[in-house]
Amino acid sequence: MAAAAAAAASYKKYETRSRNPDPKTSLLLVIDVQNYFSSMVNPILPQLLTTIDLCRRSSIPVLFTRHNHKSPSDYGMLGEWWDNDLVLDGTVEAELMPEIRRLAGQNEVVEKNTYSAFENTGLQERLVEMGVKEVIVTGVMTNLCCETTAREAFVKGFRVFFSTDATATSDLELHEATLKNLAYGFAYLVDCDRLQDGLLGK
Repeated sequence: MAAAAAAAASYKKYETRSRNPDPKTSLLLVIDVQNYFSSMVNPILPQLLTTIDLCRRSSIPVLFTRHNHKSPSDYGMLGEWWDNDLVLDGTVEAELMPEIRRLAGQNEVVEKNTYSAFENTGLQERLVEMGVKEVIVTGVMTNLCCETTAREAFVKGFRVFFSTDATATSDLELHEATLKNLAYGFAYLVDCDRLQDGLLGK
């Protein structure tokens, strides 16, 4: 389950090429770390907090996404697919987890209502305006919002780094399938140790 997914192998198992993020042009995306997903997040929370800290210490900006739906008009295909069991705005489940909420500045939260953090959010324009050329993806769910956002970032011309130990989903096979797919054609895989060495040195 979620705990098993969090224990997935490090980046070395699937990586096809290696590179370290450039702190001068990178941004960390923390995807959907909300109460609704807390059972998946809790096993990886230490690694997630470590990743955020490493990026802050390296002067890498951080943005947090918050998935929520305000009315049936914005359910899209998610409503059909998940039988309308969605994250509704104004509920406790829709809020960022307390450990993350205290780290997120008011202007650092991007609201979204589908798998991609780029869809109708202005994220791409914001990154371009900030001079961002690379994104580091963390959060949940590995194979849904994290993977979709990573793939779309790549297609939009951003270099993508994808965390293997600060992402999680409901199933280990799904987690590892995403890592294998992204490493093949979309993203450089990293974990806390790799980021520590690459950003701050050993």
